Amino acid sequence: MTPYAAPVRDVRFVLEEMLEHGSLALPGFEEASPDLVEAVLEEAARLAGEVWAPLNASGDRQGCRLHDGQVRVPDGFIEAYRAYAEGGWNGIGVSESLGGQGLPEVVASAVQEMLHGANMALGLCPMLTAGAIEALAHHGSEAQQAIYLPKLVEGTWTGTMNLTEPQAGSDLSKVRTRAVPCPDEEGDHYRLFGQKIYITWGEHDAAENIIHLVLARKPDAPEGNKGISLFLVPKFLVNADGSLGERNDVTCASIEHKLGIHGSPTCTLSFGEGAGAIGYRVGEEGRGLNHMFTMMNEARHKVGIQGIGVAERACQHAFAYALDRVQGRSPRSGHSDCTISDHLDVRRMLLSMRARTDALRALALFCAAQLDQARHAADEGERAAAQARVDVLIPVVKSFSTDQAVEIASLGIQVHGGMGFIEETGAAQLLRDARIAPIYEGTNGIQALDLAGRKLQRDGGAALEGLIGEVEATAQALEAQGELADLGKSLAGGAADLRAAMAAVLEAGADPEQGADAVQAYATPFLSLAGHVLCAWQMGEAALKASAAMAAGSDDPFYRAKQQSADYAIRQWLPVGRAQRAVIEAGMASLAAFDASAH
Repeated sequence: MTPYAAPVRDVRFVLEEMLEHGSLALPGFEEASPDLVEAVLEEAARLAGEVWAPLNASGDRQGCRLHDGQVRVPDGFIEAYRAYAEGGWNGIGVSESLGGQGLPEVVASAVQEMLHGANMALGLCPMLTAGAIEALAHHGSEAQQAIYLPKLVEGTWTGTMNLTEPQAGSDLSKVRTRAVPCPDEEGDHYRLFGQKIYITWGEHDAAENIIHLVLARKPDAPEGNKGISLFLVPKFLVNADGSLGERNDVTCASIEHKLGIHGSPTCTLSFGEGAGAIGYRVGEEGRGLNHMFTMMNEARHKVGIQGIGVAERACQHAFAYALDRVQGRSPRSGHSDCTISDHLDVRRMLLSMRARTDALRALALFCAAQLDQARHAADEGERAAAQARVDVLIPVVKSFSTDQAVEIASLGIQVHGGMGFIEETGAAQLLRDARIAPIYEGTNGIQALDLAGRKLQRDGGAALEGLIGEVEATAQALEAQGELADLGKSLAGGAADLRAAMAAVLEAGADPEQGADAVQAYATPFLSLAGHVLCAWQMGEAALKASAAMAAGSDDPFYRAKQQSADYAIRQWLPVGRAQRAVIEAGMASLAAFDASAH
């Protein structure tokens, strides 16, 4: 597989020029500086490129091994994870009060992309730990935070989230895992009995302890979501002095044999094969699903980042091959034995991969910067407005980024031709790995329903309307510059389509008879339209920044390349998304009439 080089230059362009390091001006980040951020990115790039990336292919080939309930991760993964943890990377975005580095979320997200681009299977481990930290920081008791957060933040212990059961996939109201109170035993704990499936890094040998956050219900709890509580179940019990005690009654029954991410153990965990797995309730009784969503929202944004990381690696892999593979006659010079990067169809694929990846990155980091605003802005109104934007953006970042990552990785195989279908070239692994991302942490269909059915209906589209207004402002700025005017016109058309589609979805959702069905029918095309328009908006902003840099005298070829990406994204990729308006306006009659049993 082609060596991975973290996209530091493009990340810095987004942070420094597009976002203008806005997060560094927020309260709580006084010690951070542009120079510090630059140093962090460079060091993260070194860790990703030199330590994690070389294990990507070997980890895929070797996979994980289960023996007597113990999972062994691929060779080199333990050392690579320890290099990450010992370097303090696990706490990069965690507040200093909890023992972290206290850097902005937008910086932490940029680092996450590098790690997932280098080795997605390994990157899943700290991604789940970050979610556990977030859940405990918000909902854990002071005692739980004191015992568990320091080890989780430093990465000595890792975290998981346990939702899915064989009979309870996306419908978590069907969870059956029981949490039995133990009034006759010393300590305020429960004993859990049940089985969870698809638990990422649920058992492994890379850390001293694993802290499982588990959805379960007390025996007398009501049916449905309101009966579910959240419990902390450690792999090894923790003594009062913080040392590890005996092994808890939680075992790995099996690991999944998957299409991709072979280096990541996806486990079936059994709780209570004996006396019951000791667990401690986190937060309020009956509000486990609400508390778990704190963790899931963190994870959903990071899954979008993860998709972008794999897309970036697919770009690098395809570009390297296209610039090296000699075949055919050049359509430009007429010379034979040109590299395939000279052929216009290959150039179309390469530019499509690059432009889309750049756009997705910019939107995901914009969302991360809004997260910083929502958490740290001094003004309460600014925090609320930023959180409203985050609520709209997270389903788009998660769903649109991962759908696009699959397409980008597939294009990477196409660039390789027949060699791409051969495992040894490495292109196939990227597609296999990327394919899970549209499925986990809530399938992309669920993300679309969240956007169209919950976020949009909740505020009547106010938050998205505000974003559309920003898109239109960028379109006007582009139209005001002669050479960029066509980009502005195309972007303005996309904004108009999104506004019209939003009105149609809101109107359909208000129908007392068919509202819920209509929202389901329109949700996925609506999210696709929103993703295309918002990504094109970010590339419009990128074009303005690149144009300003060149007007100021810069001869850096990066800016010319950025304008080329923006031109493709807005004038050739955006129209594909704009077609989703017609899909929505066509109505839902064919879907409503469809009978799968008749086919």
